[in-house]
Amino acid sequence: MKDVYLYGLGANLAFAIGSQIFTIYSRQISSSWMNCFKAIVGAIAFGIFVSLFGSWHSIEPKYFGLFFFSGFMGLGIGDIFLLKSFSLMGPGRTLMIFGFQPLLIGVLSYFVFDQVMDPKKFLAIFFCILCLATFSLESFRKSGSWDLKAISIAFIGVFLDGVGVIITRYSFDFNPELSAMEGNFHRCLGAIFAFILLSYWKPFKFFKKWKEQEFKVKGVLIFGSLMGTFLSLALYLKAIQTAHLATLSGIAITGTIFSSLLECIVEKKWPSRYLVVAFIFFLGGMYILSR
Repeated sequence: MKDVYLYGLGANLAFAIGSQIFTIYSRQISSSWMNCFKAIVGAIAFGIFVSLFGSWHSIEPKYFGLFFFSGFMGLGIGDIFLLKSFSLMGPGRTLMIFGFQPLLIGVLSYFVFDQVMDPKKFLAIFFCILCLATFSLESFRKSGSWDLKAISIAFIGVFLDGVGVIITRYSFDFNPELSAMEGNFHRCLGAIFAFILLSYWKPFKFFKKWKEQEFKVKGVLIFGSLMGTFLSLALYLKAIQTAHLATLSGIAITGTIFSSLLECIVEKKWPSRYLVVAFIFFLGGMYILSR
């Protein structure tokens, strides 16, 4: 069982690295373009890995549809909001909000999988509110705005990602022979479909933007997508196949630490006092969730 949580830890580190690159190019290009690109890279990488090192298993259309839909919701629509929040708030602050996803997953997994969740853990909601209030106060002191838009965008992303995790776990329970790589491949297809639909409604000129990037930038984009999508999802879905979902999500604290540290290094500045205070509240919430 310890290996399961090591997979979760590795997933958080990989995503923290990828999130820095996602943030930079979501701001420079667009969050929709960045999301579409990483979904395509993920699908190609998972497809190659299964073909070379694994084997493809048959899956009923119903469960393929559930994997597809979970990718559509979580990796597609959910990640649009998540990367938009990255560009507005930064990955460290966004993932601090994301760290409270265990509350959502814990409730959903209680009803779907009958996994026990201690009602006392809802005390963590109080710490979540304090964390959000600190971010809002920081924004208000800087710009005179409470920045509720960015916080709401982050919460929508968290909710949709949580729903995607629950649907994915449900599908794995009925397909135990299916590997995490296959499940991720099906989910990435769903995400790509979401961006195809989005491109008709709000074109983001995928191929044109790709051709405009320098060779070095293309390499960075591929590396970030492999870390933040392929490696991160491979490790995370390997973990959620068998782990207690609320407990596994509780180690999201490591992702927040990694992302906040990397964000300070990339931007070459010390964390603000507001970020430090918010992190203390975050630790309080995570302490309750981990007990």
